[in-house]
Amino acid sequence: MKNLAMSFVVLAYVAILGGPAAAQIPVPPDAESMLSAEYPGVSYSPYAGRDFATTPLWGDSHLHSSFSFDAGAFGNRLGPREAYRFAAGEELVSSNGTAVKLSRPLDWLALTDHSDNMGFFPDLLAGKPHIIADPTGKDWLERIQAGEGVGVALEIVGLFSQGKFPKSLAYLPDSEPYVSAWRTTVAAAEASNNPGVFTALIGYEWTSLIKGNNMHRVVIYRDDGDKALKRVPYTTYPPQGSPDPRDLWKWLDSYEKETGGDILAIAHNGNLSNGIMFPLEAQWNGRKLDTAYVTERDRWEPLYEATQIKGDGEAHPYLSPEDEFANYETWDVANLDFSEKKTQDMLAGEYAREALKRGLAIEKRLGTNPYKFGQIGATDSHTSLSTAQEDNFFGKHTGSEPSPKRMNHPFFESENGTIEGWQQVSSGLAAVWAKENTREAIFDAMERKEVYGSTGSRPLVRFFGGWEYTRRDLQSRNPAFTGYDKGVPMGGDLQARKGSGGPRFMVFALRDPIGANLDRIQIVKGWLDDEGETHEKVYDVAWSGGREPGANGKLPPVGDTVDPATASYTNTIGAAELGTIWEDPDFEPGLSAFYYARILEIPTPRWTTFDAFRFDIPIPEGAPVSTQERAYTSPIWYKP
Repeated sequence: MKNLAMSFVVLAYVAILGGPAAAQIPVPPDAESMLSAEYPGVSYSPYAGRDFATTPLWGDSHLHSSFSFDAGAFGNRLGPREAYRFAAGEELVSSNGTAVKLSRPLDWLALTDHSDNMGFFPDLLAGKPHIIADPTGKDWLERIQAGEGVGVALEIVGLFSQGKFPKSLAYLPDSEPYVSAWRTTVAAAEASNNPGVFTALIGYEWTSLIKGNNMHRVVIYRDDGDKALKRVPYTTYPPQGSPDPRDLWKWLDSYEKETGGDILAIAHNGNLSNGIMFPLEAQWNGRKLDTAYVTERDRWEPLYEATQIKGDGEAHPYLSPEDEFANYETWDVANLDFSEKKTQDMLAGEYAREALKRGLAIEKRLGTNPYKFGQIGATDSHTSLSTAQEDNFFGKHTGSEPSPKRMNHPFFESENGTIEGWQQVSSGLAAVWAKENTREAIFDAMERKEVYGSTGSRPLVRFFGGWEYTRRDLQSRNPAFTGYDKGVPMGGDLQARKGSGGPRFMVFALRDPIGANLDRIQIVKGWLDDEGETHEKVYDVAWSGGREPGANGKLPPVGDTVDPATASYTNTIGAAELGTIWEDPDFEPGLSAFYYARILEIPTPRWTTFDAFRFDIPIPEGAPVSTQERAYTSPIWYKP
């Protein structure tokens, strides 16, 4: 007993003084032997000396304020500062006069206004002399003041998308109004950044539009304003800018060399690109993929925006017919400006899962995988408001903020098809596994792809891959310790194979604390066979409710407790947490593969159901009543 007491005294000193220094403390020989024999290590606490990411920090990597050309045109009057204030938890009044606040603050936000014509619309509304001195600018302002704002907005955005915007009014990167807008944008981020509490990342969106096809990229800085201000953002306006991603990558490289900074790009959700976001053989301009293309894209674009307001981009039922959950919030009508109708042959160049598969094939041909990306979600909202929660959805732009009419008013309508107002998606958010809430830690998590995306809820998800995980590792209730010790986290590469058997994956999920229970965890696998053909398979690996797979191998649905009349549900089905150790039963060591986890929640009311309840109106025909929120992790890759 005396020796045991002495041991605890020594442990107390270790705990108080902490870390490696504790090993220098002289202790009585009997106590030292007692520690080494019965209490190995210098500290009782398993958290001492912990050196891995411990916190999923939730944020939005793609948001627009009134400084974005289209957002301002469609009525957004909230600027960069308001966007950060709202994300940090402050209550604001929307551009349409409605009080709005998040249920919980975000941990971080990247405000990413379009670089082309940044800051133009606030200056137009303010009647700046250099704008009203131009006859067209004066006409636009007078018509807006006369109540023709919507018509003017459509005219201006149409001219811009067609490349016909008047050069005399364009905010070019070398102009003083443009430089001033960038200074204001950066100043808003600097004023809002509060390390450890809320991180305001500096960023912008490069808005490449190839014949109406969306090729946008979001650019994120690790840097503070002193470096970000050394160069204005890259645009698509020649000769200073270009719509070619290769030229954007050159600009990113030159920025880092000139400033000593750190920067990356995130590919915009590609379902409105009409097949050119993820080319297999050649780019949109016919130029074949080569070593330079694949290495540069792999370097500069570590993440992909798999879900957002304009449709979910993880999978498509045409590409994944065996996946019963692939047809989720699908937008597959046309390209971004609806100038070209979508055809099925375009789909493979638009969706995340197919891109991940294409990456394996390209790697075999050219030596580098250009689509080795982590998956995140973002809003792409143009209201300055990051509102991805179903019961708090403020739409894509100010014209689709809450009202009795927004569900039945077409979001986009043309001869090539229609997207109804109710088809907007209340999505999404990004979670980064970081050591602290700072610009540096969040950016570093993005670069190493230790991130995941959700469609708006905030479940906690861990996903590790290795060769030696056991059930006991998961049952420790601290899976991250063995997760990192025995393998790699989401976004990583499987280490060299040890022994026989397939890779094992440890996946664990906790429901959103104020959200819905979990239905199931799935692992999605893609691989490249010996003939160079790609394949995929979705495995149910953990689920709630004691269900058993049917004869077809599929789990029966979890159930549905949604009551449309009251826009409510009960958490009487599903599970608060799910986790498992899963070994790939179909593993072939000679084939390249990737694995990612998809977490599904039980059905909950969709934003359209909340609108119907709050405004006492019917749900439009065809509009979903409920939704199954989900999260997508970054993949883990295996290479022979």
